[in-house]
Formats: sequence, C-alpha cells, structure tokens
Amino acid sequence: MSIRPIRPEVSGDTAPSRKMLDRVIARVNDVGESRNPIRGMGRRAERGTSRAGDSLRTPEQVREARSLRRVFDDLGIAYRRYRKETGEPISPVVREAACRFRKERSVLSLASVAGRLDELKILDW
Repeated sequence: MSIRPIRPEVSGDTAPSRKMLDRVIARVNDVGESRNPIRGMGRRAERGTSRAGDSLRTPEQVREARSLRRVFDDLGIAYRRYRKETGEPISPVVREAACRFRKERSVLSLASVAGRLDELKILDW
C-alpha cells in the first residue's frame, strides 16, 4: 500500500509542516505494509461482515482508511501514556486535532494530530 504524497495547501496554525506530512505518510505506509493479518482481521473479518461504506470503496481505499485509523489509535495510546506519566490534563489543542481527524479522516488531519504530539516530544518515529 502506498499513500500518495498529496500536500494540500493549508495555512495557519493548524497546518502541519511538510516534514510532518512526510513522516505521517511514511508511518501510514509502514503500518499498511507490515500489517499483521491476525491482528488486522478483527472480529468483523472473522464474521465476514464489513464496515458501512466499505463496499463503495476500492480495497486500496479501505486499507488506507484502516491504516490511518491504526496510526491514529497508536497516537492515542502514546498520548494517554504521556498524560498518565506526567499528570497533564487533556490539551484542548490535541482534542481539537483529534476531533478534526474523526470528522475528516485524511493524512492532513492525522498529521495535525501527530504534529501536536510531536511538540510534546511524544512521537518516537
């Protein structure tokens, strides 16, 4: 799987850097390529069911969406671990970026979340 390096023009404080976009694209591609079939299947695949809307997308789009979600979930785990260790409350900026990703699942919105966590020195990639 390969996410195309589309870099939409976005301005303002919410715009992730090109470097962060490249890092997120690489991470999503790595997750998609190294996906463990057992972990990746989940109960839906075992039952033969699919998510709503999956039938309208190509297999590549479905894999990309799942890889985006997996990276987002990994970021959430890292952020919760950070908050537990530091005792910090949830950052409104991180929450806003996460809500934006949930509404619009894209590399750009995921890069915004990753950028906020990178500012906190949470990312290890």
